[in-house]
Amino acid sequence: MTKLLNIKSTTKDNSNSPSLLATADVAVIGGGVVGCAVARRLALEGASVVLLEKAADILGGASKGNSAILHTGFDAPIDSLEMECVRNGYHEYLQIHKSLNLPVLKTGALVAAWTEEEVERFAGILAKAQHNGIEDLRLLNPEETLKLEPKLSSSIRAAILVPREFVIDPWSAPLAYLKQALANGGQAIFNAEVLSGDFDGSNWLLQTSRGGVKAKYVINCAGLYGDLLDRNLLGESKFTIKPRKGQFVVFDKAANALIQAIILPVPTERTKGIVIFPTIFGNLAVGPTAEEQESRNDASVHKNTLNDLHTQAVNRIPALANIPITATYAGIRPASEKKEYRIVEDVSRNWITLGGIRSTGLTSALGLAQHVLGLLENQGAEFESLSEPVVPQVPNLAEHLQRDWETHSGHSAGYGEIVCHCEMVTQREISNALEGLVPAGSVDGLKRRTRATMGRCQGFYCAARLAELTEGRFEEPFAVGKAHG
Repeated sequence: MTKLLNIKSTTKDNSNSPSLLATADVAVIGGGVVGCAVARRLALEGASVVLLEKAADILGGASKGNSAILHTGFDAPIDSLEMECVRNGYHEYLQIHKSLNLPVLKTGALVAAWTEEEVERFAGILAKAQHNGIEDLRLLNPEETLKLEPKLSSSIRAAILVPREFVIDPWSAPLAYLKQALANGGQAIFNAEVLSGDFDGSNWLLQTSRGGVKAKYVINCAGLYGDLLDRNLLGESKFTIKPRKGQFVVFDKAANALIQAIILPVPTERTKGIVIFPTIFGNLAVGPTAEEQESRNDASVHKNTLNDLHTQAVNRIPALANIPITATYAGIRPASEKKEYRIVEDVSRNWITLGGIRSTGLTSALGLAQHVLGLLENQGAEFESLSEPVVPQVPNLAEHLQRDWETHSGHSAGYGEIVCHCEMVTQREISNALEGLVPAGSVDGLKRRTRATMGRCQGFYCAARLAELTEGRFEEPFAVGKAHG
């Protein structure tokens, strides 16, 4: 039986309430892409699962701001858990994406060298890729590179072609994972911050801002707050989150015709660097930066940084100088004091933490979910996998595939009106996003489910109509009369 709790509460902390919201085999804390993937995998394995999220919707933290690349793992740390999870996640995504109606834009990627020093590092990149089992990389000279991508600056020195790096939808994927978890018996409780917990030797009793939840096992997927959750409930944390902000610039859709591939930088020990990439929504974006900061929720953008991103993009693709910028945004990555994933088990208390999951998390989420299942089985968990699981689909938001407003033979009947003309979002899409297994719980959640307000006017023209259509739905309604970032 599917159960979704997303009731608004006027009091944030009612943790002393005796009510028990849910009882499950496994409680997954955190509604980012990793938490949603873990909930899906365990539900498909027959476990009773409850996902707890402190925000009103999924993707309220690190997962909402990323470059949406399906990574092969060619540059992942050799023989690492990250490499294993990226590889497994990549393959599982390609196995399931059609059944869930998730898009893949098969762009390929070019690791671009602009200096001789970067060219000299190519040998190490190719060797690492070979060791990681990614054997289809190919070294290109400047002429070969420009033949593939003629709009790149002629100053390029060389490139490595990575043909199986793709672009996916960063928001629909975790939505699909959670929908499948719920369709197969899982639960999701929103506005439910985990405040404390007690383990009696067999089960956890978690106290949330909504009430109590009982579970035998707990999986901490709290992202930017994972170390604090460990410290609060276990008494210590084996790692410390070091928030790392990444700012992005999004160019108008006219820029999408300038390149076909993802343009990757030569990575450093600290960061993958700034990427120029097509988006699944038909734009071209550049980012992210890598800025250490203390705040775990400051996703503000800064003019000088954005100007620098714009300059770097134009230096690499000169024609971008004539393309307007549609949007800017920032994400915060849950980096830690070490580069590798921080997977922590407390077997004596039936607890697993997935920490320090950074830029590869969108790809590795499904692989991490497989890894968690293995850890639970090693702890003695026994589940009976579903023989015929329900496979729900999510609406397509990809620009290169058929959208709700169109069919091959013309307009699709029954969509009502076009609410957001910049992104061609229909009234039917808005209505559907407000209903179903995982209805939008916030304005941002509705945007991520439909693309509404994400176009050239950034909501200036459609916010009033969206406010009408969503009246009374969200604790913080649409702001009318100003652009949405």
